[in-house]
Amino acid sequence: MTRKTDCKPAQRRTAEGNAEILRRFPFDDTRDFDDARRGFVGTAGEPVIRDAAGRTVWDLEAYGFLAGDCPGEANPSLWRQSRLSADHGLFEVVEGIYQIRGFDLSNMTVVEGERGVLVIDPLISAETAAAALALYREHRGDRPVTGVLYTHSHVDHFGGVRGVVTDADIGGGVPVIAPRGFLEHAVSENVYAGTAMARRAAYMYGAALPKGGRGQIGAGLGQTTSTGSVGLIPPTLDITRTGQTETVDGIRMVFQMTPGTEAPAELNIHFPDHSALCMAENATHNLHNLLTLRGAEVRDPREWARYLTEAVGLFGDSTDVAFASHHWPVWGRERAVEFLTEQRDVYAYLHDQTLRMLNRGDTPLEIAEAMEMPPALERAWHTHGYYGSVSHNTKAVYQRYMGWFDGNPAHLWEHPPVRSATRYVEFMGGADEVLRRARESFAAGDFRWVVQVVNHVVFADPDNAEARDLQADALEQLGYGSENGTWRNFYLTGALELRHGPVGTPTTTAAPDFMRALTLDQLFDALAIRVDGPRSWDADICVRWSVKDREPVTMRLRNGVLTHVTGIGPAAGEPDVEVTLDEDALRAVLLGEASVPGLVEQGRAKADGDLAKVDELLGHLGEPDPGFAIVTP
Repeated sequence: MTRKTDCKPAQRRTAEGNAEILRRFPFDDTRDFDDARRGFVGTAGEPVIRDAAGRTVWDLEAYGFLAGDCPGEANPSLWRQSRLSADHGLFEVVEGIYQIRGFDLSNMTVVEGERGVLVIDPLISAETAAAALALYREHRGDRPVTGVLYTHSHVDHFGGVRGVVTDADIGGGVPVIAPRGFLEHAVSENVYAGTAMARRAAYMYGAALPKGGRGQIGAGLGQTTSTGSVGLIPPTLDITRTGQTETVDGIRMVFQMTPGTEAPAELNIHFPDHSALCMAENATHNLHNLLTLRGAEVRDPREWARYLTEAVGLFGDSTDVAFASHHWPVWGRERAVEFLTEQRDVYAYLHDQTLRMLNRGDTPLEIAEAMEMPPALERAWHTHGYYGSVSHNTKAVYQRYMGWFDGNPAHLWEHPPVRSATRYVEFMGGADEVLRRARESFAAGDFRWVVQVVNHVVFADPDNAEARDLQADALEQLGYGSENGTWRNFYLTGALELRHGPVGTPTTTAAPDFMRALTLDQLFDALAIRVDGPRSWDADICVRWSVKDREPVTMRLRNGVLTHVTGIGPAAGEPDVEVTLDEDALRAVLLGEASVPGLVEQGRAKADGDLAKVDELLGHLGEPDPGFAIVTP
């Protein structure tokens, strides 16, 4: 049987469901479009942003198709959101504060000072950040960057920093401001589970999907992630408390710390001289994630809601515009307060109602299915689940309080996917019978059930072309009907991989800057994660690193566990070999960029003991797989 490869049209049930969305919501409300275009100054003459090798990392015109009518293969609400998010150019927020929007997943904000500009959240890639700054300078003059501010620890808010400043600028006194804990969370998130997160992010942002009405139309929070050079310059000034004030180049700022909300380290900023409030990513024009589909720590909706209440209390009487590092601003004191309080209410409602239902015994799946939002919040466009969703956010709240187990002992010790799939298919009468019935369900428009049941056939027999095709077709229809951009991208990328094979990880954040920013403790921890435990059960290897101006660090691999101990004593044990070297050389060895024998030969290290033990220990480290299977076993 020939495997189908092309995107299919919307089935009747899908198209009808999307048409119903047009009747259900107030599409005649154009205030968001007015706000999104307000203050437009201009956009780039060259739409394609390339890296040094000429590779395209962003195309400003890639989403031009969104200006047309929404096809049956897209949810009209998501189409509306994507059209708003794709609007690109330089925009004046208020006099002295500008945003470059549509140049990446996030916005870059530029605040004019006495001598130059403060850059807030310099996008993901150096190339897109440089293009954004160039657009600003084209219209506002060639002002130097006199400060950089990261609002939080996610890569779309700092990764492009080397496109706006250099190490020499920082050495010359340009401050880099961030919330306390920024560096630890920025590097650990992208290193410890970075490979798995990046692979799943390929699904979440749909970077490998063709852009168009049957493909990728956006991610809800923005369009997608740029694919240029990711960097990190560590902060030089930490914000540690709410109410802390700082002045950079004459720009006065009052900070509100919001840890544990949208990111583990995050802050909001009030600009008293502009009556402007930057909400970072704590209040954007969508329902955000409490647990992002790419994976992260579960966020705290109760604290998130509390910080939004606090923001209104601290700054509501002195704010004439609220803006964020995604989407477009809200102008007017009354509208800004209403926007913030509705954002507050959506997180508080999800938190409280999930707990109410779990305390009456409902499971995560039951809560997600039963949860309904208050009509006033559902009517507000900015609370719609374009990025987070009511369904997966309620499950995140459950997980935060109760963990993965729903309390049913039948779910305590289930078979793993392939084994259970094989048994399900056998119980259901074999693959042919399952597919026959699944095709009937597909014809009836029950795509959700098709995906659930055919998944068993694919996992029992991944080479079953008929099952892969039907699963791809059903995933595609679910994607076409999804209001959530990340759900659509997951469904359509799953369909793409079933038809064409794995797309890998189009965007990676494993940048050299991240590895350099790791503390030695973090670097040792990152290596411990890579130990192949079963293969290392019988190993007992002890290596001591004597580093100049530091206490010795002893690594020991025993019982399949790699531990490290600082200092000399009973916990450290007696080493098989002791290596003396400087920190740069040690980092090079641990990152696989240099060998100890090579360093000894160069005179950069000394070794006392069995030098072969170093390579033996490092030989027990495995490599992560950036292209692991998701929709197949």
